[in-house]
Amino acid sequence: MEILQTFYDELIGFFGIGGIIRLVESGDYSSLSTFDGVRNVLGPVIPLLLVIEMLRGAFYKRFKIDEYKIPFLVFVLNRFISRFISIAAVAFCIGLLEPWAIITTSFTLYWIIYGYIVWELAHFAYHYFGHKVRILWCLHSTHHAPQQMNLSVNFAHFFLEAPYADVVRTSICILLGVNPALLFFIMFIDGFWGSFIHIGENTLKDARLGFLQPIVLTPSHHRVHHAKNPLYMDTNFCNLLNIWDRVFKTYQDERMEMKIEYGITRQMNPNSLWDVYFGEFVCLGRDIAAAPGLRNKILYIVMPPGWSHTGSHKTAKMVRDEFIAEENIERDIEAVDSVRVIA
Repeated sequence: MEILQTFYDELIGFFGIGGIIRLVESGDYSSLSTFDGVRNVLGPVIPLLLVIEMLRGAFYKRFKIDEYKIPFLVFVLNRFISRFISIAAVAFCIGLLEPWAIITTSFTLYWIIYGYIVWELAHFAYHYFGHKVRILWCLHSTHHAPQQMNLSVNFAHFFLEAPYADVVRTSICILLGVNPALLFFIMFIDGFWGSFIHIGENTLKDARLGFLQPIVLTPSHHRVHHAKNPLYMDTNFCNLLNIWDRVFKTYQDERMEMKIEYGITRQMNPNSLWDVYFGEFVCLGRDIAAAPGLRNKILYIVMPPGWSHTGSHKTAKMVRDEFIAEENIERDIEAVDSVRVIA
């Protein structure tokens, strides 16, 4: 019976319907006018969309169990580990850094706008360095390993990535004056949107969302972020507002004529939980062991993925810059040829 109860609790937790069950049992619906009440109602939306996505894939005979297997196994593994390791990163950062905040904010509309812009900066910082620092990429790569995009990818994360992300984002927000109540409100919105942008083509074929495309970061933008196409590598780091991607020139629209290739660039087995979860750590360990001298060993840890002590670097930035340069050359040649034809 204890096993069945555990299974029931995990199922209720996964679908986020615990709050709704308690609401119905109590018969008191006044909480729907509160933040907690709204959160309880919206909690099941993403898991429900995941089920719809899978059912639509099955109906149209596009469902493949392998596309969901590894993200599901990663989710189960993380749930198992989290029973033994609990890091209250957000509470720790708030308690430590709140006295050092440069300004004081309140829960009003203009401060919500300010807070969200700050949050996006904090998210950009965590996400950017997760791609640009090799050891942090080892934490983040699990999320990029799936070779397709669907809502199950939202659950594929190395278990230590969330504490790292929370420390970076919370620290920046608190120091820049985003008070805890405002921060938790923003986290809720951001978490919901951050899950939604992983929606797959079985549910949303054209993910550009019309007039919203230039304003917010859409599922189309996030599909680009998860791509290993040279043009798309290390772009679109924001989560809802793409303001910082534009500021730091990492913004990239989806080209509809360019088929997205999902996954990471190293040779790997996408159906192996071990390779998805620990593969990057193994590769880093091999590079460190083979590197001459302490300096090179440390550099492998902190430099971008693709950096080599031999000088034969193949970082994402280099690959993308080379691709863009080649495209520009081809465009110039075509322009010259067209002028010759006219002449």
